Amino acid sequence: QVQLVESGGGLVQAGGSLRLSCAASGSIFSINYMRWYRQAPGKQRELVAAITSGGSTNYADSVKGRFTISRENAKNTVYLQMNSLKPEDTAVYYCMFTTVKYDYWGQGTQVTVSS
Repeated sequence: QVQLVESGGGLVQAGGSLRLSCAASGSIFSINYMRWYRQAPGKQRELVAAITSGGSTNYADSVKGRFTISRENAKNTVYLQMNSLKPEDTAVYYCMFTTVKYDYWGQGTQVTVSS
């Protein structure tokens, strides 16, 4: 059974940094896409960043230049480096892995940015 385990969330002041990690446990093969989503209270879940198996990336406009997504294929792990954090980045962050057959979601990790 595949599980995605996230870590790295927490409370940080505006302007600070956090690094999120998401690692897959269990048998998982051919991860095509790794993505980070976030959901703030009262808002819809939104895509923050994505990375392909080849390393191509894309970002939401609101985080471009501040967030960086990366992956370690050998470890089935994706990272999200978040710099220059703003209060509006406060949300629960979820990772998602897409394979040929399935989508897998992490349990979410809370990121809170104080002003």
